[in-house]
Amino acid sequence: MTPFQIPVALIFLAACGLFLSGCQADDAPETSAGHVVSVRVSDVTGGQAQEITLRFSGIVRSTQRATLTFQISGTLKERAVELGQTVAAGDVLARVYNPALEPARDSASAKLDELNTRYDQAKREWERSSRLRERGVVSVQNLEQIAARRDSLKASVATAQAALAEATQLLQESTLRAPFSGRVEALLIERDEFVAAGQPVMRLSSPEGKEVEARVPAYLLAHVSVDQELPVWSVQNRSEAPVIGSVVEIAQAGAIRGELHPVLVSLPLNTLGAGEPVEVGITPIRESALTVPLLSVIRSAGNMTVFRVRDGVARRVPIEVERVVGERVVVRTGELEPGDQVVYAGTTRLADGDSVEVR
Repeated sequence: MTPFQIPVALIFLAACGLFLSGCQADDAPETSAGHVVSVRVSDVTGGQAQEITLRFSGIVRSTQRATLTFQISGTLKERAVELGQTVAAGDVLARVYNPALEPARDSASAKLDELNTRYDQAKREWERSSRLRERGVVSVQNLEQIAARRDSLKASVATAQAALAEATQLLQESTLRAPFSGRVEALLIERDEFVAAGQPVMRLSSPEGKEVEARVPAYLLAHVSVDQELPVWSVQNRSEAPVIGSVVEIAQAGAIRGELHPVLVSLPLNTLGAGEPVEVGITPIRESALTVPLLSVIRSAGNMTVFRVRDGVARRVPIEVERVVGERVVVRTGELEPGDQVVYAGTTRLADGDSVEVR
């Protein structure tokens, strides 16, 4: 190599070194500020689902109502009210005549008077005999016999008092009084007709409070609860908005095939009138299983997991797989909820706690 060629080679090598160093600087990757993984997510489906509202017919009635009867039999001699009349608590509604009631009371009263007289005499006799016994005139045996007769008459007086109270009460039962303030809803017996004990005579209802009874199949009883609010539509005005009632009583399911069970719904004041036909709406709530995409399930050591994304962060959530339905998996877990998002694409690049970007 000539002296001239040596400096040229050195210059060439220096230029190549500078070029290679510049290439290495250009090819070096930039250091990212944070590790963000791009993923695809899908919603967790399932949970509670409402079905179509079912309507059941009923009739509005008064909350406080009564079918009135006499406790004794007899002939209806007086009826002091008319149909639709408003009455106050304690007002006389009707009277029945039974020819045996007054004589029975008078006989019981006379019997009580007789026994009271005999008892008073026995007490005075015992007091006199007690004083004579102190003087030694009357024996102990005679004094005991007098005391026994006195105590027997005392018990007879108590029995007679009970008999008089019973006869008096039966006589009072011949008068029918209003148990509460309300309106006469129906008259079932006419004047001078014979009334048997316990036979309905009239119906009374109070204007305070309204309710409706809907009869539903047994399976729907699990979809209602006490104090639950239910819509009530008027059949005569179906275009109007429903009245919102509250469940107050729920029947217990029976074992009779095809039997319908009553559900009692209380209505707000000044809404629907008594006797108005209505429909009560009940919406069944169906519990459906939680499902996630099949691709989101990750098999790890000892269990199955999925990545749940919340606030841009992926976290592992353990699950139990029940069955596979198409491209989804029915799972059981206490952490996932319907609407949660789980990763189904990009899981191989994820670690617990990584920040993610949803594509």
